[in-house]
Amino acid sequence: MWQGVIPAVTTKFTNDNGLDHAEMERCYALMMDAGCHGLIACGTLGEGNMLSHDERLEVLHLCKQATGDKPALLTISEPGTREACDLAKRAAGAGADGLMIVPSPLYHSGRDETIANLRAIAEAGDLPVMIYSNRVGYRVDVTPDMMEELADDPRFVAIKESSDDIRRTTEIFNRLGDRYDVLTGVDNLGFEAMTAGAVGWVAGLVVAFPRETVAIYDLIRKGRYAEALAIHRWFRPLLDLDVSTWLVQQIKLAEVIEIGSNDRVRMPRQPLRGEHRERVEKIVRLAIESRPVLPRN
Repeated sequence: MWQGVIPAVTTKFTNDNGLDHAEMERCYALMMDAGCHGLIACGTLGEGNMLSHDERLEVLHLCKQATGDKPALLTISEPGTREACDLAKRAAGAGADGLMIVPSPLYHSGRDETIANLRAIAEAGDLPVMIYSNRVGYRVDVTPDMMEELADDPRFVAIKESSDDIRRTTEIFNRLGDRYDVLTGVDNLGFEAMTAGAVGWVAGLVVAFPRETVAIYDLIRKGRYAEALAIHRWFRPLLDLDVSTWLVQQIKLAEVIEIGSNDRVRMPRQPLRGEHRERVEKIVRLAIESRPVLPRN
């Protein structure tokens, strides 16, 4: 159902901490114009947990405007199942094409609790679901055997695989065949996961470098691995910015430099400053100076 490069978009803020609709419209259009295959609103990179439910639905609306007939998903990441179900219902009413569900980001639920939580949210929204398995960031691992148990519900259609272990992609296929669309969710494992069979990339640095991200995906799909690998090796220092406690600030700073956006964030986050900012700026500017020529077809 869902394949290709699907950015986990950033949320843009005004100087007075409101939502910057115009800037989000501009940035989301850049990604879709570059060939992205959908958008995901209000994930980790999108600072979803710093937004009210009403704000998240506003961002979803902007994503849907940008994607047209391509999918726009809303991330569901709530500590409590009751609140998650409420947001899932509202997302369905607002026209979401699907949900990306994170197990409770605060309570480290056990196996049966995690499965019951995912089932309840999927039933409440009654939309196609991408399960976000990220044991590093959220300390709840949705394992292949849990995916197998959830497979009896056709609403579970995809996995965002973010275990940080490239072997997990093959384990999912070996156990479940093509039951789920498997998309990689770790930027600096994008090449490895897609050459291992992942059909898509829920990407981060794509928000600043969409054409390069799409080029890697397209080349892999065409079997042109050497060309894809050359772009990936150039891209790797940038992709590493996604795998960090400061991924939001780092990627937003890349947007400042590459596409002229802003790096305003919601507290308690603060924009990068000092040596940390200088280091990230250097990585981004060096990459821009050495940017590869992308294939035309």
